[in-house]
Amino acid sequence: MKSLACAFFVAAAALATAQQQPPAPRVFSRADTLRGSNGPARSWWDVEFYDLHVTVSPNDSSITGRNAITYRVRARHAAPSPRTPHPGALQLDLQLPLVIDSITQNAKRLTFTRDSNAFFVSLAAQQTVGSRQMLTVYYHGKPVAAKRPPWDGGFIWQHDSVGNRFIATANEGLGASVWWPNKDFGGDEPDSQRVAITVPDSMVNVSNGRLRSVTHGPAGTTWEWFVSSPINNYNIAVNAARYAHFTRYFAGEKGTLTMDFYPLAIHEDTARVQFQQATTMMACFEHWFGPYPWYEDGYKLVEAPHLGMEHQSAVAYGNKYKNGYLGRDLSRTGHGLKWDFIIVHESAHEWWGNNISMNDAADMWIHESFANYSESLYTECLEGKQAGAEYMIGSRVGIRNESPVVGVRGVNNEGSGDMYPKGGNMLHTIRQLVGDDEKWRAILRGAQATFARKTISGADLQAYISTQAGMDLSKVFEQYLTTTMIPKLEYKLDAGTLQYRWANVVPGFDMSVDVAMPDAPATWHRIRPTAAWSSMPAGAMKPGDTLAIKPDFYVTRQP
Repeated sequence: MKSLACAFFVAAAALATAQQQPPAPRVFSRADTLRGSNGPARSWWDVEFYDLHVTVSPNDSSITGRNAITYRVRARHAAPSPRTPHPGALQLDLQLPLVIDSITQNAKRLTFTRDSNAFFVSLAAQQTVGSRQMLTVYYHGKPVAAKRPPWDGGFIWQHDSVGNRFIATANEGLGASVWWPNKDFGGDEPDSQRVAITVPDSMVNVSNGRLRSVTHGPAGTTWEWFVSSPINNYNIAVNAARYAHFTRYFAGEKGTLTMDFYPLAIHEDTARVQFQQATTMMACFEHWFGPYPWYEDGYKLVEAPHLGMEHQSAVAYGNKYKNGYLGRDLSRTGHGLKWDFIIVHESAHEWWGNNISMNDAADMWIHESFANYSESLYTECLEGKQAGAEYMIGSRVGIRNESPVVGVRGVNNEGSGDMYPKGGNMLHTIRQLVGDDEKWRAILRGAQATFARKTISGADLQAYISTQAGMDLSKVFEQYLTTTMIPKLEYKLDAGTLQYRWANVVPGFDMSVDVAMPDAPATWHRIRPTAAWSSMPAGAMKPGDTLAIKPDFYVTRQP
């Protein structure tokens, strides 16, 4: 216990120092720009279809594969310039230590050069604007093994509890190019994709979309899946193990949805009980967000050797069949122990992250803030509005306010982990400002319809919410997403009046808030402070009395 206490105080001291001394700005490299920007070797072409074939060899942790990329030429090639070191080239991405063996187009081998994890391909065929072209990349190697999946991702080579191989991929932040060659840029998704994975005969592979065929061959068994919808490249997944399989059917807003479940065979009985929550989740989220976005591809929940990931139409599950987050309630209210965190949070990404997708990693809050907020809405579906609010408010314990939620654009840089609880509480606060639950639900459903199957910026979504809410929320988004400051309501008594203002806010911040006087604690009054002092009658309020702020607003007060 003594060493644990020492560790706690050391950590606390380090945290205090970090809060007093903001971390130095990160210096980004050329490789970061190549990875995170829509540069001149990317912007002239759009992906339409990936045809991915990969053979997985567990004995030596290697893979061999090919990817045929169909694309449309949308603009003329970039002209030579100092800023364009590879004029006229096409950029593909594949991360070390994987190796490209060859690239072909129209039966001709193309030349290419490597720049870090980017490959610049010299094209021989004429790339006419508006034309559809295809090239095929052949590659092999030992992909990066994930150290702490899903956060530090890559290929996962494990065994289940009885010694059977248990293999998966998880690579959201690191990028899909950690195991297959593609245009590793969030702003360009294929319209559809084939995923054909060959694994040893004893294994089942589950990937995205619908299973089209199972073929036995000398290299093993090939499981061919087809995604008929646009998809983020990081969502493409390998899940190979000895799986059981069962199916349920959900009567949803767009008809009958197939819900397929793939637990490890040794966990089938437990899964048949725990996975019943997926049906309740689906009903709740269709109510709040609109129809499940991928009826044509179905919904799958697949056990994985990591905590979980929102792999589109094949949600990865690794929560050990416990309610809460591995048995813990992140809100510390008790509400979070009444449902399985991974089923709820990762499935929410089918709407927020997969249907509506960020086009730059800096805006990952589009994915995570809404998925976090979805946890509150699911609690509300189960227990009522008050319980949902309590869960969201309780989750503030996880907010650190060390760095902004929004990252640096163009360099594949995510913002802070506060995009989860802080972003969720921002949305809960905006719901209070809207003040009409049906209108708020219409905004959420409308966003899903308006931006369906699109990649967007955070500014796009902010503008939509402001317009539909009928109020300018730009300063609210700026405050919570781009700063670490919590709005502080300052107030004082002066000659029978209550004076109040916002402090610790961005210029122009004038968000409304609900307050209550000490003599009427159940009666909320909406005020709209600014950075300048405003006033209202103080009533029976006396010096030393506390002005109550409705806890649904993520703000602080002084004193």
